Amino acid sequence: MKVIVLGSGILGTASAWFLNKSGHDVTVIERQPGAAQETTFANGCQISVSHSEPWSNPSAPMKVLKWLGQEDAPLLYRFRPEWLQWEWGVRFLRECTAARTAYNIRQCLAMADFSLKTVQAVRAETGIEYDCLTRGIMHFFTDRQDFEASSKGAQLMTSLGCPRHMISADEVIRLEPSLAPIKDKIVGGDYTPTDETGDAHNFTVGLAQKAAEAGVEFRYSTTATRLLTEGAGSAAKITGVEVIDATGKYQVLQADAFVVSMGSFAAPFLKPLGIKLMIYPAKGYSATFPVLKPDAAPYVSLIDVAKKLVFARLGDRLRVGGTAEMNGYGRELNMVRCEQLKIRAREMFPDACDWDQPNYWSGLRPMTPSNIPYIGRSKIGNLFLNVGHGTLGWTMGCGSGRAIADIVSGQRPEVNFAFTGL
Repeated sequence: MKVIVLGSGILGTASAWFLNKSGHDVTVIERQPGAAQETTFANGCQISVSHSEPWSNPSAPMKVLKWLGQEDAPLLYRFRPEWLQWEWGVRFLRECTAARTAYNIRQCLAMADFSLKTVQAVRAETGIEYDCLTRGIMHFFTDRQDFEASSKGAQLMTSLGCPRHMISADEVIRLEPSLAPIKDKIVGGDYTPTDETGDAHNFTVGLAQKAAEAGVEFRYSTTATRLLTEGAGSAAKITGVEVIDATGKYQVLQADAFVVSMGSFAAPFLKPLGIKLMIYPAKGYSATFPVLKPDAAPYVSLIDVAKKLVFARLGDRLRVGGTAEMNGYGRELNMVRCEQLKIRAREMFPDACDWDQPNYWSGLRPMTPSNIPYIGRSKIGNLFLNVGHGTLGWTMGCGSGRAIADIVSGQRPEVNFAFTGL
């Protein structure tokens, strides 16, 4: 079949790669001048199966309430006159029960584990270099109540096959000696040795290059403006996509099937077709610092539970990512939130980096209330979705691309996941 993929972040590029391997003729439409220029560009870089617990959990409502109005809060919810934001918030609260949280963990964990195995296979096949480290991921806790509460989630994940083990404060320091400057504040942690880290941007750019060499056509600097349809109800289908290229030329591209991987922008793009996606952008921040003293910077990737920050070593760089701002589709930097990344990183690793040379960035995570993405067939038979992965786009990216290629090809993916339309 002829398949058009809309978007070339990790989700769109992985979809194109696996669709091509399945024998399809694939074209990718991307408004940016290259692959992985938006949410994939400078994320937290963790492939974190162990971090599959959704934002919506029983402790979330009180935390969000406490953080209201705090400019440096880990999650900042700015109320706007947008119906989608308000409806998203109500549905988020509905997902915060213990039963829904357990179900959502199972779903996210299944896809994350499937994707970890898939990215390992792609790495072995292609030889793409992306500063990969296979030293695991460690959550560390500075609040005893948080540490004790986390044990239930860790036990559930371990029972589902993810080896997330609770460890003492001394074991935290033994595994990652660079945390010694804040040793007296750490009360414990948990460690998953099978998790990985790596530069998602470099991986995606490399995979796009491999896909192009294999025959995938990438049309960069080309904006999809709308999908064209014919028929109604169960007989409806997409006949083409209107695009405008960098020169302003208008064109309609036709295909047998269409895959939408447009991140946070998928919801407004598909709304005119009567397809309602409960996706709202959560603006996340990152800061990247040059490493001056390698032994003073972490090699084990870290999650600071209290501050909701992640730390990933990327060769001679340290990536610090986190925080979320629910405030529409703008990407302007809030310097208060940017500075919090540097302040915390410098407190933890005072001698590790050149703290005067930060590279700040923001991106829009496409969040669903449950953290479960839309992967599968839409209500229009030849329109497929691979979108809404929130903070786990890199974690679930390759597995989701492999799964959507199977679904487009009429096959059931090899993972126990609640696929859309199946």
